[in-house]
Amino acid sequence: MIPPLFACSDPAQAGQYRRRHQERKLQMLTFWRDGLERQLAALNASISTLQRQMQDSAES
Repeated sequence: MIPPLFACSDPAQAGQYRRRHQERKLQMLTFWRDGLERQLAALNASISTLQRQMQDSAES
């Protein structure tokens, strides 16, 4: 019988696998967050530009 994939008889190996998995997950989540922050900054800039243009048009 073949043992399950990722079955570790050594608890230290299991801990190392878990640590690597958590590090990869953290990298992925921070990558997503950074992308969302860039998009949010672009949206905020667009909104403030449009608001400024609307104020300038209303004053003219």
